[in-house]
Amino acid sequence: MHSEMNIIEEIKRLKKERNAIILAHYYVNDEVQDIADFLGDSLALSQIAATTDADVILFAGVHFMAETAKILSPEKTVLLPNLNAGCSLAESCESSKFKKFIDEHPGATVISYVNTTAEVKALTDIVCTSSNVIKIVNSVPKDTPIIFGPDKNLGTYAQKMTGRHDMLLWDGACHLHHEYSAEGIKAQKIANPNVKVLAHPECCDDVLSLAEVVGSTSALLNFVATSEDQKFIIATEKGILYQMRKEAPGKEFIVAAVREGDGEDYCRYMKMVTLQNIYEALRDNKNVIEMPVELMDKARKSIVKMLELSK
Repeated sequence: MHSEMNIIEEIKRLKKERNAIILAHYYVNDEVQDIADFLGDSLALSQIAATTDADVILFAGVHFMAETAKILSPEKTVLLPNLNAGCSLAESCESSKFKKFIDEHPGATVISYVNTTAEVKALTDIVCTSSNVIKIVNSVPKDTPIIFGPDKNLGTYAQKMTGRHDMLLWDGACHLHHEYSAEGIKAQKIANPNVKVLAHPECCDDVLSLAEVVGSTSALLNFVATSEDQKFIIATEKGILYQMRKEAPGKEFIVAAVREGDGEDYCRYMKMVTLQNIYEALRDNKNVIEMPVELMDKARKSIVKMLELSK
């Protein structure tokens, strides 16, 4: 391939030839978002894919997202453009250690964030997303303790919003959202009068306390599109700015400050997905996601339970 245009045309040809669809998360590179058939948050994309007649699902995202798509569409071929595109949050919760944690607290209901491996989902009673975490936590009887993993920041947010202080939190975090700096954001607010801070609930509590709006990626996108405000500090992966600028042209978006030193304002894993490796995955049927049927069946139960409770 000698140009981006050639690759795009080849991807379109292969999609038609293989009856394939491309799902893309808001955090991937702009040019990858542009070729997606469906763009959105991870679980919603997997649900959409399950309703289509596509034979092949290519997930332009990270590993746990492709796994979830396979769990919900076991009869379809699911491809991941880059097998190295993992997730620091999912990787912070090894299934054997999580099982030991669960075994140490018998009688607890296990709620796991969707950003987890299939093995962890299989140990889970109810999966949740950043959109429905409060509803899912509130669905558990007050006299039943809750184990929540793997994101301690999302868990802390849920505790605050529900008053469920009996939650046992796994000590995991997203390498990106954990690095936003409350002090840096305070300075940005001072330098930008009338700015609104929008933050994903994977951020630390001191960052969330500065935010006027806390919500999932889709919720933040919807807010900027419908708000009369003109300037926003965005404390989530900056790939979302591409769609925000499309949905709210003329408005100003500032990437939230990260901690000095090792702080990153992008997801290093999402950026591993490129047009080139999408093309190669479709061409060569490369990086097929496969799991034992028994594992998928166990993991699916926790997702189905969430969907039932979210109606």
